[in-house]
Amino acid sequence: MNKNIHSSLDLSKSLSNFKEKVTKLLEIQNLSSWSAQTFKDREEEIRNTALALAGECVAVLLNKLSHSQEALHIAINQTRSSSNQKIKKHGNYNRQILTAGNVKVTLSLPYMIEHNKQSHQKGKYLKLGFCPLLKWLGIEEGLTPQVWTTITKYGAISGSFEAARTILTDWGVKISLKRIERLTYYFGKIGINLRQSKLKSLEVGNLPTGNVLKDQRVVIAVDGGRTRIWINKKGNRKLKTNRLGFTGEWVEPKLLTIYTVDEHGKKIRTSSLPITNDGTYLGYEEFLKILEMYLVSLGISQAKQVLLVADGAEWIWKHIPPLLERIKCPTATYKLLDFYHAASHIQDFADAAFTTDSERQSWFKKARKTLKKGQALDLMRNMDEFISTATGERCKILVRERNYILKAYRRRLLNYHLVALNQLPLGSGAVESLIRQAVNLRMKGNSKFWLPDNAEIMLHLRCQWIAGSWDNFCNSIFNSSLHPSST
Repeated sequence: MNKNIHSSLDLSKSLSNFKEKVTKLLEIQNLSSWSAQTFKDREEEIRNTALALAGECVAVLLNKLSHSQEALHIAINQTRSSSNQKIKKHGNYNRQILTAGNVKVTLSLPYMIEHNKQSHQKGKYLKLGFCPLLKWLGIEEGLTPQVWTTITKYGAISGSFEAARTILTDWGVKISLKRIERLTYYFGKIGINLRQSKLKSLEVGNLPTGNVLKDQRVVIAVDGGRTRIWINKKGNRKLKTNRLGFTGEWVEPKLLTIYTVDEHGKKIRTSSLPITNDGTYLGYEEFLKILEMYLVSLGISQAKQVLLVADGAEWIWKHIPPLLERIKCPTATYKLLDFYHAASHIQDFADAAFTTDSERQSWFKKARKTLKKGQALDLMRNMDEFISTATGERCKILVRERNYILKAYRRRLLNYHLVALNQLPLGSGAVESLIRQAVNLRMKGNSKFWLPDNAEIMLHLRCQWIAGSWDNFCNSIFNSSLHPSST
């Protein structure tokens, strides 16, 4: 499907053409020459024909709405009540709208302009305005909401915008690469603004406390990734290009995932108990605000049990436990160093302590079991025995790895036996998987440089998709255009 189709706005004609085309496509002649390729081509033609019909139906619906005085009246009232400015009619405006199947429809719609409160001239109105019907239905960008969310979805989850364009073309949406990029970032920016609005509500104490997590067993997993961010150099622009120089600095995005588990420790993923994913490139202080916002809005204080699991990053254990205490997490709240990170350090200790593979692996397996049983003190005493006879660089390595375990022990992060008894996960695999999907598969790479704002938007979009909350996220975007205070 490569060409745009201009809607005839004649449903009977569209249905007749569809029936005629599909009837021919359903014929089974010359079967001896058929192959998998033949069937695939026929299948694709049927799909494209059905998409074009869907687009025609949406075009007819839009045309009916544009001629409905009731719809136009409601649209004007809705947009007038949501606007901070005075608005008035300013004639009609022709807009071309893209629907599914590359079908375009041209609508003649009432156009409104806003009063410029900043102007000193009485009755001065802004020249730029909007079509109430399009704003009401989320079509201001010249395409239907379903088409826009589809563009954003593939713009965010594909490996590149080029890949997104190929997929979109296959599914009946043909627009330029630049427009895919612009629409994806614009949609995502609205999502970031909504998040920022909730953070402001949290700051002033107006964020509603939900009850999603009431009586639930909750896991909070936190970790960081790596992305190269485009940082402009200070100074004069280059004479030849008139551009500032730049550096590609590695920046750590900090990510979170909040989910619930059943009595057997199995992750729950339902519409009533959704997974929450998000992250930011703005540093740990902003991350902590985002984490608090989600926990408060989900009702973490009403949870039955809470587990915070992460690696040994200093900022996590210094700042998040006090945050959980401040927002009144339940008494049954556990802190845990990811078991597999701890085991990795034990493996490094074994590598330095032994010279043969058999001795190394034998000790490592016993040490790992000791740690898992909650006998961290016994393990560290055993480690000290090796340190007492070691010298030089080998001794430094042994002390470093022992101290890693010791530090976690002092912070009470090694309660693996207790956590296992409560059927809660011992590792932070959920957030590590999130980092791989949200960051590594699209945003990480030596040849990739991201503008800070674009990186933040892309991370937020990918987190929503991976959480399985894409539809709810999109609904909140469209609702915000008319009811910003309710999102």
